[in-house]
Amino acid sequence: MSLEAAFADEPAFVPYLAAGDPSYEASIEYVEALARGGADAIELGLPFSEPIAEGTTIQEAIVRALDAGMTPDRYLEFVREVDVDVPLVCMTYYNLIYQYGESDGPRSFVEAAAEAGIEGFVVPDLPAEEAGPLRAACDEFGLDLVFIVAPTTEGDRLETMKEQVSGYVYVQARLGTTGARDEVSDYTERSLARIADWDVPKAVGFGIKTGDHAERIVRAGADGIIVGSALVDIVAEGYENGDSTEVVADRLEAKARELKEGALAGAPVEQ
Repeated sequence: MSLEAAFADEPAFVPYLAAGDPSYEASIEYVEALARGGADAIELGLPFSEPIAEGTTIQEAIVRALDAGMTPDRYLEFVREVDVDVPLVCMTYYNLIYQYGESDGPRSFVEAAAEAGIEGFVVPDLPAEEAGPLRAACDEFGLDLVFIVAPTTEGDRLETMKEQVSGYVYVQARLGTTGARDEVSDYTERSLARIADWDVPKAVGFGIKTGDHAERIVRAGADGIIVGSALVDIVAEGYENGDSTEVVADRLEAKARELKEGALAGAPVEQ
């Protein structure tokens, strides 16, 4: 299934986890639990040592994954092994993509990712103006390139994103770094309105924590929701408490189901 197709029939739920957090084996089970809970696509983080767009929750997840031995090659093995029937998106930072393989440039990693089963990329630190080589590599190997539109993104940069984006656009619901919040940002409707004419699905992320949040985001006009920190918090709590992998997976599946049901509840009622 393509990324855009994941949004075709109903509001999509797109969760994020860092691959390898807190261990390779546990992380496989956690990703599969999200799929069972209703994920329509999954953003699978490739850990990087300087995750500038992430809040404390995801930074700590990345540290746990790196400490457990996650590397780009191990990540590709993870993608091949995880058993889900939904598209997987690689969320990482450009240095890892650029430096992979025998020569500089994104092509080697994009090719390897496509062969492993990745359907697209989200690269938070790559300016749209400099995304040409990655866009070309994605086109060559049939992958999507998702851009993050912040509340402050405007002008030429917004137009450049519009020209290059595919799969879906990641609409940042608030300023700052990632992290679960107790309230939905007022920026959401304004951010969606600025890109209403884009011909890709609009998925809102940053701060979504509950099914009620998901419902309100979709009701505001989003085609889907992206949730990371609220799920990583479940992984972190289980790790800190010494809970079994099975128990944590069950919690993730239940939270995924809550978020998916919330998104569905926010969809317009067909007449």
